[in-house]
Amino acid sequence: MAASSPVTDEDRLRRIEQITDTTLAHLDTGDLLTELLDRVRALLQADTAAVLLLDAAGDYLEATAARGIEEEVRQGVRIPVGKGFAGRIAAERRPVVIDEVDHSNVMNPILREKDIRSLLGVPLIAEGGVLGVLHVGTLRPRLFTRDDADLLQTAADRIALVTRTHMSGLDRAAASVLQRSLMPGALPKVTGIDFAARYVPGEAGGLGGDWYDVFGLPSGRLGIVIGDVVGRGLQAAVVMGRLRSALRAFALEEDDPAEVIERLDANVQHFEDNVMATVLYAIVEPSLESLTLSTAGHLPPVMARSGHPAALVNVPVDLPVGVSVGPPRRTTRIELPPQSLLFLYTDGLVERRGRPLDVGLDAMCEVVDPDTDADAVCAAVLHRMIGADPVHDDVAMLVMRRGVTPAVVPLHIVVPAVPRVLADIRAAVRRWLGAAGATGEDMADILVSVGEAASNVVEHAYGPAGGTLTLQMEREGGSVVATVRDNGRWRSARGQNRGRGTTLIRQCSDEMDVIAGAGGTTVTFRRRIRGDAP
Repeated sequence: MAASSPVTDEDRLRRIEQITDTTLAHLDTGDLLTELLDRVRALLQADTAAVLLLDAAGDYLEATAARGIEEEVRQGVRIPVGKGFAGRIAAERRPVVIDEVDHSNVMNPILREKDIRSLLGVPLIAEGGVLGVLHVGTLRPRLFTRDDADLLQTAADRIALVTRTHMSGLDRAAASVLQRSLMPGALPKVTGIDFAARYVPGEAGGLGGDWYDVFGLPSGRLGIVIGDVVGRGLQAAVVMGRLRSALRAFALEEDDPAEVIERLDANVQHFEDNVMATVLYAIVEPSLESLTLSTAGHLPPVMARSGHPAALVNVPVDLPVGVSVGPPRRTTRIELPPQSLLFLYTDGLVERRGRPLDVGLDAMCEVVDPDTDADAVCAAVLHRMIGADPVHDDVAMLVMRRGVTPAVVPLHIVVPAVPRVLADIRAAVRRWLGAAGATGEDMADILVSVGEAASNVVEHAYGPAGGTLTLQMEREGGSVVATVRDNGRWRSARGQNRGRGTTLIRQCSDEMDVIAGAGGTTVTFRRRIRGDAP
């Protein structure tokens, strides 16, 4: 195994001068990183060099610049802090040397595929905080010395300073800003579902119009969106932000995905000039057993189930939003069995010039594996679909994987306290109780209790100004616990034979508690069920 030659004081000074050369200050951030990485490679006689920066949440390192291993950036490589070679450097805040690379000490498969034999990495630290990692590698076994580590740390200090000062100048940082401002900062945590998402900007740089979104709905369902505004640049990003906000607003008012997209289309045609976008919107039932979706010109999602090959969902594709006139939009219902996975994506992942679209779609389906976690699916798809190729168009991906065991997800509903919502509440509770394992008798009694409590809120809690009704249901051991809450002031019962709701609730439940005060009334009841669900 080769070792570096002893370094004299003169050599050490010359090396440092090349890294801290003030003439580099005129370069923009991207060119400066490239130049520094090239100089580091030359000085350390290394074959590869890469910079990975922490994401906004500080949980992952994202490949930002690379020489000799450009695939890291093109595939949007992300390494969890504390895991693998780079993750360990960031967590421990110290240099790490790997004399011989193997599966046990390197997480990134690209490093192994490039046949990198030895690695040296140091942390990027500025103002006392870790910004990322700088590492170099060789294609032959190499014993890196303390002098090598000191030189690399000097380069890392320069890169950290530049990154801290000029972060807004990096194209990739601009894409990160887009994600933080116009996409979910963090995907919701839902019992029984594993979510993951990626956004990889095209190498042309700048902002784009691809987006994804996941949000809870008042009915207890989940809304899932992926879309792509035609065009690039700031204008496409601004339009994307407006469409995202508009779709969220319409989703609060409509329970049919086709109706939501229809209203979004009307909004685009009325308020936006020369704008066209593809959008796929899906609504997941509280039981997690099924979803409904509608697609406006967007490519169909991939469904994968354990023991079955992944395949495109057979769903009708309607016209994109922004097209003047078209036939009525359609909604499709899809079963979501345990250990199944839904994969949503934008066209930048599968479309390539000179290649049939079907080739890209087939290749993507081949690597969507429902037996791995959602984040691993994202990494595998990017590795296969992008590899070492330049990314000409933005790529957005969203993965939703349902767990092996049917999950009883707590039901949380917040709706206006008006009569029309009672039927929707009853339907949502019935679906949830079925997933919770309630028998027919249990279901009937709990539906009566919830219905009476909700009706009392609608009738008694508010005056003409109105208010909200909140329902929370969860499984605690062998019982269902339901809470119905308002924030109004109750009025007296009107008419004969009224005001018996609490009596019915007591008769249909094992325990009941009512807390009334100036800030509203909370009714909580518990019913033991005899179903088989855990």
